[in-house]
Amino acid sequence: MERVRIGVIGGSGVYDMEALQDVEEITLETPFGSPSSPYVVGTLEGQKVAFLARHGRGHFISPTQLPSRANIWGFKMLGVEYLISISACGSLKEEYAPGHIVIPDQLFDRTRLRPLSFFDDPLHGTGGIVVHISIADPFCPYLSAILYEAVQATGTPVHMGGTFVVIEGPRFSTKGESRIFRQWGLDIIGMTAIPEAFLAREAEMSYATMAHVTDYDVWHETEEPVSVEAIIETLLHNAEVSKEAVRHAVRALQDAPPSPYANALKNAIITRPELIPPEVKERLSLLVGKYLQ
Repeated sequence: MERVRIGVIGGSGVYDMEALQDVEEITLETPFGSPSSPYVVGTLEGQKVAFLARHGRGHFISPTQLPSRANIWGFKMLGVEYLISISACGSLKEEYAPGHIVIPDQLFDRTRLRPLSFFDDPLHGTGGIVVHISIADPFCPYLSAILYEAVQATGTPVHMGGTFVVIEGPRFSTKGESRIFRQWGLDIIGMTAIPEAFLAREAEMSYATMAHVTDYDVWHETEEPVSVEAIIETLLHNAEVSKEAVRHAVRALQDAPPSPYANALKNAIITRPELIPPEVKERLSLLVGKYLQ
């Protein structure tokens, strides 16, 4: 199978990429189960691109139940180095208005129920290996800059930088939570960037997010509180913007070097190699094989 360097994971409202040509559907199995849906691999701007619907086609998987480890592992199996995330988000700042797009540069974790790592999970056969990955800057600056310019090219208002707080969901925030998040200096709020960003770093990929502002969460006194109806209305408008921006980004990645995180695990594995069970080395060989030979 031809290697695919660019991946796109579509969030709410983005369940396909019609612009892909010579399309092939690829169903994969991983040590962490099945991904959300088959990967759609095709050609865009002369390059191979793999697309995955994060919540499944038809949106039937909630944020807490997303098979994020399987999703990211599948992209790694395909050879992806640059992973573009499309996500919906609420705004915690007046200037980030519904319809705008934010390219965040930081994350704040308020999740509680999700596996955050591929490693040391006995339930999935990866116990006995401890990895401490550096995630000080969770989004790839190189890919984020490309996404920012790609959105600019569509004419849509876009903001570079900001802290993305990720909540467990599936419920929306209370007003008390929303106000506290604003006091903490957080900028946008969503439900899926964690653990994706952490897993992408463990998989040595560049990861960046195109976050589509759909609402003002519930803190704004002159706007209606967030609702599914309001989100869908904005998402339908922004879906085409997302796809156009992805086209610009893919074109800009044509001559991209290897991911800046291609060796992110090099100094992150703290367990002595001889203590790692052979079956665990084998199970995780896609990620750690080159370091444990």
